Amino acid sequence: MTNALAENKKAIDFAAIRQDFPILHQEVHGQPLVYLDNAASTQKPNLVIDSIKHYYEHDHSNVHRGAHALSDRATAKFEHARENVQRFINAAKREEIIWTRGTTESINLVANSFGRASLTSGDEILVSAMEHHSNIVPWQMVCEQTGATLKVIPVNECGEIEFDQYVAMLNEKVKLISIGHVSNALGSINPVKQMIAEARKFDIKIMVDGAQAAPHFDIDVQNLDCDFYAFSGHKVFGPTGIGILYGKEQLLESMTPYQGGGEMIEVVSFDGTTYNELPYKFEAGTPNIAGAIGLSAAIDYLAQFDRNALQAYEDQLLAFATEQAKSVEELKLVGTAKEKTGVMSFLLQGAHPNDVGMLLDQQGVAVRTGHHCAMPIMKQFGIPGTIRASFAFYNNEDDVVRLFNALNKAKSFLL
Repeated sequence: MTNALAENKKAIDFAAIRQDFPILHQEVHGQPLVYLDNAASTQKPNLVIDSIKHYYEHDHSNVHRGAHALSDRATAKFEHARENVQRFINAAKREEIIWTRGTTESINLVANSFGRASLTSGDEILVSAMEHHSNIVPWQMVCEQTGATLKVIPVNECGEIEFDQYVAMLNEKVKLISIGHVSNALGSINPVKQMIAEARKFDIKIMVDGAQAAPHFDIDVQNLDCDFYAFSGHKVFGPTGIGILYGKEQLLESMTPYQGGGEMIEVVSFDGTTYNELPYKFEAGTPNIAGAIGLSAAIDYLAQFDRNALQAYEDQLLAFATEQAKSVEELKLVGTAKEKTGVMSFLLQGAHPNDVGMLLDQQGVAVRTGHHCAMPIMKQFGIPGTIRASFAFYNNEDDVVRLFNALNKAKSFLL
């Protein structure tokens, strides 16, 4: 084991952390599971699983307006979860936290409630070439509806934003920039704070897709000065089907909801409807109460650790894997940005990624293959997709060794 990893283990017992995640302790195809698909979805600690179980066994009821104890308890936990998210990303107010189903719905909410209402013909939206489809398609739809134009911030061959070209694209026509904090396909950490500072010179609004950032390092939306920020529960060791949209209060107040129904209303008559106050005017229908409680538990779980130490451990694990990759002659890394986290995308030259993935699975190693919902950057690189190994703090060097042993065996079949 490397000295750096050993030093971090003195501060945090990473072997004990691994015991908190029951799904990791199983065999797949007769082999101990090595889970390296964390960029797609992270696994859940017992604290999260138990919190959801406890809610359904003891507290389940619809939230708000209930005149009984179960509803009171459910509401208290639901709103505590909102406050927990507020602290997690350092939002100024709880009213700035909107529950959604995940990052995709959060971006769609901004596209519909802000984009459609404020954009007109001649306006421009900027996204980068490495964005997830969820941060491309909603803006294409808005452009079709409003006459605005979608423009693409260039990305270099290492998977880094071409910052000077980005700055040159900024002008009075640009009304919105939507950028991923971390690339799900490449692991590149984008310089969003500097990008936001440049955009402020033109009073441009900024949406940040934080789905891949929140699992790896602290988020401070006030420090970033972004207008909107989104992440998904299932990426940050919480349940699926829950996510958040942060928006600055003044902006959220000016926006109209794009879904109607219960909870988002104050008064309804056939003469018209008065919308509820923030944050509820964007939360139509019965919310994912258990999901919010589970996400809150995930945040509590992370709060017991020094997140800088967790990030350092993951970075060193990625560095160890990258060093191992250099010893495989046929292996080509895809995405070699200087600032990266969590993701090692690669190709085994002469073999299709899907074939490699299936052979790894037969040896108990779970990775993801394909375009990773980032087809434009794959097209730019001239490849159909990659094999992606993505790491979390419950992974270890043994997982990396197992990955490369499995790769070498796959080579003997495919090359």
